[in-house]
Amino acid sequence: MDLLTVGRRVRHYRNARSLTLEQLGRSAGLAGSQLSLIENGRREPRLSQLQSLATALGVELAQLLTGEAPDPRSALEIELERAQQGALYAALGLPRVPATRALPQDVLESLVGLHRELIRRATEAIATPEEARRANTELRLRQRAQDHHWPELEREALSLLAVVGHERGALTHHDVARMARHLGFEIIHVNDLPHSTRTVTDLKNGRIYLPPASIPGGHGLRALALQAMAHRVLGHREPASYAEFLLQRMQINYFAAACLMPEPASAAFLADAKQRRDLAIEDFRDAFGVTHEAAGLRFINLATVHLGLRVHFLRVGDDGAIQKAYENDDLPLPADVSGSVEGQFVPRAWAARAAFERTNRTTEFHQITDTPAGTFWCSTQTGTTPTEQFSISVGVRFADSKWFRGRETTVRGDATQPASSAGEQGGELAGKWAGQAWPSARLHAHILSPLPAGRFPGVDDEEVYRFLEAHSAE
Repeated sequence: MDLLTVGRRVRHYRNARSLTLEQLGRSAGLAGSQLSLIENGRREPRLSQLQSLATALGVELAQLLTGEAPDPRSALEIELERAQQGALYAALGLPRVPATRALPQDVLESLVGLHRELIRRATEAIATPEEARRANTELRLRQRAQDHHWPELEREALSLLAVVGHERGALTHHDVARMARHLGFEIIHVNDLPHSTRTVTDLKNGRIYLPPASIPGGHGLRALALQAMAHRVLGHREPASYAEFLLQRMQINYFAAACLMPEPASAAFLADAKQRRDLAIEDFRDAFGVTHEAAGLRFINLATVHLGLRVHFLRVGDDGAIQKAYENDDLPLPADVSGSVEGQFVPRAWAARAAFERTNRTTEFHQITDTPAGTFWCSTQTGTTPTEQFSISVGVRFADSKWFRGRETTVRGDATQPASSAGEQGGELAGKWAGQAWPSARLHAHILSPLPAGRFPGVDDEEVYRFLEAHSAE
């Protein structure tokens, strides 16, 4: 029984018959104070008492027990009462406002509206691992369906670039500052940005705060500034869901890349390289003065639409876990049951992991890889952050490798077998050490908590077995 709704229905029918609490109470054999508690949902009536009330009101018992509020005003009163009974409101330490008939309608509507917003914000602040996986997967599939190309974002980028007359080559910091001024912003470099932020935009005073210009890799500051500007250019509002937050983040990254590597100039550069059968991400990177990862991501934005090539992109940590992955060439990405790929381990034979074993990592590493879905070719470059190493791979089906530099490579990886049965040694180690190990996973903050399924989520079992095997001989 929903006490609040039942109580409001009793009050609704009492008021409709112009009865006071005492008058209805006498007819139903209840004291007026008892009836008041029932109407306010603070006392649970016995079924016999409800039947007496229904009889006194001239209605069927079912009309009192239905779960719907009797009128819009009562619905708001019920909603306010429930919100004030919740833990979220209790945590504020504020007094409760009685949802009585004496409460003005506009005040009631305002209070309910505030509670709705409070609940909405508290709910949005939490993205469970399942929600993160689902939102990431949906956005990745959406991008795949349109070949990772967003024409509307390309147009917006070209429109802003036209303000400074930039068409080709590396976009300068000076031009980025001019673009910001056109949008009403001043770029300011500071040393005390909040630890959890990359940039802060002051909309009131028209300022974009960036890290110091002297930091290592300062060329990335152009992208940070452009990403901050993108929120205004694209008309973003505070995201209403985690999925919308991810979409906005993708859009600002895409917009910044489209400014740093304009579509007409980039497409022409790549088409010329393809004609010469000399496509190389490192050349594309150097021509526009961006990072290798930015060049790889930009390449997949343009490769299918302008070059007719279906491609894949991977960013993989030195533990083999996927940090980013996009494809439209049917590369068989490892995925969990929800379809999420972030945090999943790529096969050891893939170039994304094999590249870490190279002595010379200053140049791109090329490899042909056999998979259950066919043979692929890719180019991989490794990099480092203060906390880890990572690899960036861009590749195509083997038939399309003829357009790329490094196509003549003889390095080949065999990833045709499932990881659980990849080699006799792996099977022997699993048989020996399964059930005898209890590793503790290192949490990867960059994958938003989604972890690959397994005996110990986030742990590469084979890697643990190899470690145990090596140390058991000591």
